[in-house]
Amino acid sequence: MCLRTAKPDRMDAMIPQKFDRPALEAMLSGLRPKLHRYCARMAGSVIDGEDIVQETLMKALQAVDGSITVERPEQWLFRIAHNAAQDHLRRRHRERSRMTETDMTAIEDPSGSADSRLAAAAGLRSFMQLSVAQRSAVILVDVLGLSLHETCEVTGATLAATKAALHRGRAQLRVLAAEPEQVAAPRLDADDERRLRRYVDLFNARDFDAVRALIAEDIQLELVNRLRLRGKAEVSTYFGNYDRISDWTLSLGLVDGRPAILIRNPQEPDGAIRGFMLVEWRDERVVQIRDFRYAPWCLVDAEISAVEG
Repeated sequence: MCLRTAKPDRMDAMIPQKFDRPALEAMLSGLRPKLHRYCARMAGSVIDGEDIVQETLMKALQAVDGSITVERPEQWLFRIAHNAAQDHLRRRHRERSRMTETDMTAIEDPSGSADSRLAAAAGLRSFMQLSVAQRSAVILVDVLGLSLHETCEVTGATLAATKAALHRGRAQLRVLAAEPEQVAAPRLDADDERRLRRYVDLFNARDFDAVRALIAEDIQLELVNRLRLRGKAEVSTYFGNYDRISDWTLSLGLVDGRPAILIRNPQEPDGAIRGFMLVEWRDERVVQIRDFRYAPWCLVDAEISAVEG
């Protein structure tokens, strides 16, 4: 078995301590990108991953409101994230064919150096071709750097099952890495493109009165990692913030196959993407906006395609 030296960000044992809301919020400031990476790779989408992170945070906050005692806060939080991801996948799988998994009872833990590099580079689509147990084991060990025992604590699986899932997941990723990836050219539905293009054109022209005219009275807005607003009066103030800054320009695209608006920085030579927005419509009115401008970790694993025109 390969012995590894401890890493600074590893989830090592801590002295049991009272854990409350301020302690959780302080820990989350540095841990949220790592949580998102796990959840996004489990779900196969940076957008679904953010939904799972938010569910995790809600459950964690509910738990710490009683000022509970936690021995290893990071492992505890990842256990909540793991369970939330499992719930998310179960809900999604109820609408699809059910997956079957087979455990092995014993297998040695191979060296993870090459496998870690392969796992870190693998795209979300590759991870979705692993079973849930394999996916979780590979992400926790090879992407996030947990030990086998820490992974068992997070997932609740036995050591033998974790070793088996890790071994099979690594083997499957090696097979997938050797195969040419065939991806259909992304495209937008005609109605989605028409509505989004109008929204983008008005936004880029800074005609925010016209943009406000597009939003429904019961609109909901989430500026991810910052704030939530409800209703036309509240959400209308959000556009004023964009009007006061100039480090953005919008264009059409797809994020993880979903219609999206890409936020680029025109002040950078390559017009680098700095975030994205998801806009939902009811007929010709905007009913929901999710703005990921302040969630840069969501870009790390995102599959982003620009739509020309």
